[in-house]
Amino acid sequence: MVRKARIRLTSTDYKKLEEVCNELKAIAQKTGVKMRGPVPLPTKRLRVPVLKSPCGEGTATWDKWELRIHKRLIDVDAEERVMRRIMRIRVSEEVHVTIELM
Repeated sequence: MVRKARIRLTSTDYKKLEEVCNELKAIAQKTGVKMRGPVPLPTKRLRVPVLKSPCGEGTATWDKWELRIHKRLIDVDAEERVMRRIMRIRVSEEVHVTIELM
């Protein structure tokens, strides 16, 4: 019975997210396990409108700030040697990784 590991990656910086995805791809190719992904999930956009004037009086001009959260989904066969190599990857603080065994 082959177990699978579902790896979810989320980040606000898509370049660092792609670096981690490429490292995971390289590990899967070196070890020869089956891999699906990275599947890009919909980007979540958090929008915050803020008044430009600090006192709240005057013209009603607004700044619109936006934070984008990028997500990727990767499925890998969960062999012990592969999972050990995945756990050793250096991941920047901006990328959040969750691994779920199925």
